[in-house]
Amino acid sequence: MSFVVREGKENRSLTHKNEKCVGCGICSDICPTTAIKLGPILPIARGLLKTDFITIDENSCCLCGLCASSCPFDALELDIDGTNTKDMINYPRWTHDASIDSETCIYCGRCSTACPQDAIFLHRSLPEVKELVRGETEVDQEKCIHCGVCEEMCPADAINMDRNDINSSNPSIATSVDIDESKCIFCSICKRVCPVNAIKIVCTTCMERDEIVNPEIEGDIILDEDTCVKCGWCQEVCPVDAAEVTKPFEGEIFLRDDFTCKGESCHACADVCPCNAISIVEGKSTINPSFCILCGACAKACPQQGITLKRKNMNLENVKSKAWTSRLADLLED
Repeated sequence: MSFVVREGKENRSLTHKNEKCVGCGICSDICPTTAIKLGPILPIARGLLKTDFITIDENSCCLCGLCASSCPFDALELDIDGTNTKDMINYPRWTHDASIDSETCIYCGRCSTACPQDAIFLHRSLPEVKELVRGETEVDQEKCIHCGVCEEMCPADAINMDRNDINSSNPSIATSVDIDESKCIFCSICKRVCPVNAIKIVCTTCMERDEIVNPEIEGDIILDEDTCVKCGWCQEVCPVDAAEVTKPFEGEIFLRDDFTCKGESCHACADVCPCNAISIVEGKSTINPSFCILCGACAKACPQQGITLKRKNMNLENVKSKAWTSRLADLLED
């Protein structure tokens, strides 16, 4: 964590939170005093170097807050007299956003599984098997020869055989075979495969189906906005359109035509991408624009400078200073 403080008529402090930083270099690109330097982001991202993505020269930093306002990841924070500039009406604010409608969500877990930042937490409550299927089971322990076929064949893992350590003083193979009716789906497979007809199964589900309630899946879906990078994975994989994402930038990203990607022998771009938007396909990097947020970390990391991004627009509003407007325009294509 980097920390710069100035005391005076206004007490200002600039904090860099490396755990949120992705090494995109936006802050260093627009710093009016070149006080911010981008470090070796590839070894840092790979965990080979334990240091911050950026360094801030406290002697050069004027604590203007431009870097904090332009960082789409909230990795930089400027406080003035103890108040974060993000909470001040005179400072810019990002309008990029991500949300999941809990009323629409069916708790399938696709978004939670796909999220590259583990920013989505799912808790779901499923009905118990006994609420959906009913029946009766019985194992004749006298007939049972403890062959274990029923245990191996059970599709619900509802059968357990207590095996013994066989020795000359205890030649019995097992003590018993038990069927857990809380797991049993009364399919009768065990009954049909038993070589000595030691198992009896009666399924009453069909007979009582009018009395059995329809299964309901309940749960909670939580999106950690502090960790989310607004990549759009949740929106893309959601089968019911419960997730909605507005990215920080709009534009395009592509590999240069005169660039020969080294693919698996390099994969620097894939290693630094915070969105899991880059994969190696047929020996070269492939960028999926559906998941890219145009942060530029991959372009900074590519040792051959083979990645070009063109930002057309940034979802940052309330920029009141002409100087800041001009400086922020440097992030966009002319």
